[in-house]
Amino acid sequence: MIVTVAALALLAVAAPTLAVAQAPGLPVVPIAGDPLGASATQFEGAQASPNPVSGGPAPPRNPFMAPNGRSNIHDDPYMSDTYALPGPLGDGSEPSTLFSRECGSITFDSAGRIVTVCVGLDRPVLALLDPHNLTTLAALPLPLRNPASAGGAFTDFSGGGYFYLDHHDRAVVSTNDHHILVVSITDGPNFTVSHDYDVSHELAADEGIVSALPDWSGRLWFVSRHGLVGTIDPRSGAVRTMRLSGEGISNSFAVDERGGVYLVSDEALYRFDADSKGAPKISWRVAYPDSGIHKPGQSDAGSGTTPTLMGRKWVAITDNADPMNVDVYRRAARLHHKKRGRKAKAKARLVCSAPVFAKGASATDNSLIGTSHSLIAENNYGYTIGATNLAGTPSTPGLTRVDVVKKKGKKGKRGKRRRARFRCRTIWTSDEAAPSVVPKLSLANGLVYTYTKRTSGFDAWYLTTLDFRTGRTVYRRLAGTGFGFNNNYAPVTLGPDGTAYVGVLGGVVAFE
Repeated sequence: MIVTVAALALLAVAAPTLAVAQAPGLPVVPIAGDPLGASATQFEGAQASPNPVSGGPAPPRNPFMAPNGRSNIHDDPYMSDTYALPGPLGDGSEPSTLFSRECGSITFDSAGRIVTVCVGLDRPVLALLDPHNLTTLAALPLPLRNPASAGGAFTDFSGGGYFYLDHHDRAVVSTNDHHILVVSITDGPNFTVSHDYDVSHELAADEGIVSALPDWSGRLWFVSRHGLVGTIDPRSGAVRTMRLSGEGISNSFAVDERGGVYLVSDEALYRFDADSKGAPKISWRVAYPDSGIHKPGQSDAGSGTTPTLMGRKWVAITDNADPMNVDVYRRAARLHHKKRGRKAKAKARLVCSAPVFAKGASATDNSLIGTSHSLIAENNYGYTIGATNLAGTPSTPGLTRVDVVKKKGKKGKRGKRRRARFRCRTIWTSDEAAPSVVPKLSLANGLVYTYTKRTSGFDAWYLTTLDFRTGRTVYRRLAGTGFGFNNNYAPVTLGPDGTAYVGVLGGVVAFE
């Protein structure tokens, strides 16, 4: 009952006292831990030795976004969740800063400062933080959350949960009043809104904007909870939209250098391209296997993943089958396939598929880690959170690596080898329980960074690393105890200096 009473007390006082984020210039206030958690183990395992891995060709940088690793919650326009830079290798200090709101989506400007949106029950706040001591340098309160929103307070990521940093260090943020703001960092430092795109005339009152990203021409794309897909011409401000029929969208999307925009609804995976007028156009649609069940741990019934682009040819998601599958598809706008019909075309587009985790206990609401041939999926099945349970219920373990491997080709009637065929092969599965984090991979040191929880009279939250090659747990570092250290779907983020950051309900914690 201690966690429940404390959670209710925080919710009761947070709204009136925290209408804005921690004010610039105030000293950092650490996140309070559970009084019962003093006995929590601080460090387990051993110092890691860097063991770099190859991820294949690096995702290209979108010319209208900040450099890869600094631009958005999933690191790059391919949404690969991989870093070319290293993260922490072992024990160290864990500073934290109290916002009483979750600073989940973290980016870095050209000066190395943290630019983040911290989401609370009342409103999101755009904040600029010192990356070393987490001092607030600037803060801009964003519009209040919409009480009519169809999503729950802890599972609706629209209105600021996703944002990106552009090539001029400007934060591009969707708001709860149906605007997309371009916010500059000025001397002081301060935040100044330099552009304001109003798309309210396209959206229903309870319809949040989930995410906005630029394509390679600079055209701005956005998606909504109710399945609206739109584009904005940044020069004229012209808005063009189309709505998916009866399908919702809960996650962000990926873009590639050939003009493809890849998004997943609660029923299907899509590739969009812009037509001659710059309007969104469906290039292909593939319905994925779906049990129709809104599993515990998911924000809705359907795939919980932002699509991940692999190399130059593939796109991967998890579906909503039981058990869940990792599915890899060919992302070309058109396939040269003789057979016609939706089923034949969908089968030709599928590269391979593999079930992950157990029947009746498999779900994820987080993007896959993706290299050119490897994927890592996380099990969030069972995680639920509410106002009286901010620690969240436990999730079913674990994490698993799936590789796309080439089958031995068979020769055709004339002795020519047929088109290469592939299969999805499970390489390892870890029993670590990561309730809801977006894990990340450092190619520089070969470590997978995740965020796990252990419960023994109190909840202890750990930054946990796995060996990419074997899945073996390398070390665990205590972030803190109690619901304030629950990350609630926020990712691990690696900074330019190798520090790891995790947004939590209390604010943000750093692992140096």
